[in-house]
Amino acid sequence: MYNKYIKRWGDIVLSLIALIILSPIMIVTAVIIKLDSPGPVFFKQKRVGLHKTYFNMLKFRTMKIDTPKDMPTHLLENPEQYISRAGRILRKTSLDELPQIIHILTGKMSIIGPRPALWNQEDLLAERDRYGANDIRPGLTGWAQINGRDELEIDAKAKLDGEYTRRVSFLFDVKCFLGTIFSVLRSDGVVEGGTGPANKQIEEYDKDTTTANEVIL
Repeated sequence: MYNKYIKRWGDIVLSLIALIILSPIMIVTAVIIKLDSPGPVFFKQKRVGLHKTYFNMLKFRTMKIDTPKDMPTHLLENPEQYISRAGRILRKTSLDELPQIIHILTGKMSIIGPRPALWNQEDLLAERDRYGANDIRPGLTGWAQINGRDELEIDAKAKLDGEYTRRVSFLFDVKCFLGTIFSVLRSDGVVEGGTGPANKQIEEYDKDTTTANEVIL
């Protein structure tokens, strides 16, 4: 009942409230991005949604427009050279994810769930298939994101995504939401240009890839 009906209605109500409250922050962020480096405010990436359907996910642009297309950050030579000054702050604070509230409202994403994989992350998608984690709506944040973020490997991430899929409930979503707030405040698990020590439970692919050549607006 919760996963089928209540969770979706909660996403609609909370995303509407979030858009109203956070709109000033989003406007200021857009202005800073435009002043900081040439290029558009937003970029889009082809991502994998519910039941492995595709959608174009919006984010605030954090990298320069000459960043190689569809190249994971950890595969770039000296990835720091491609991240803009404003982008470093946005990625560290996760403010670059705010435009995804629109996807929550439209039903492409949920507030809590596995982070949507890139269309070409076949290894991650295959691992998620083992745990049924591709058959749940992807989220803005989730159980994996508060248990390591950039710090472990794909199999560990997929396992945590599968654990969330099995345990999804109102109380578990609240736990993930509150955990996200504390993780963001502490900048837990943020490792640019690769994965960090294997001392938690996950690698977040979301920060590993930025499709700078797919920028829009």
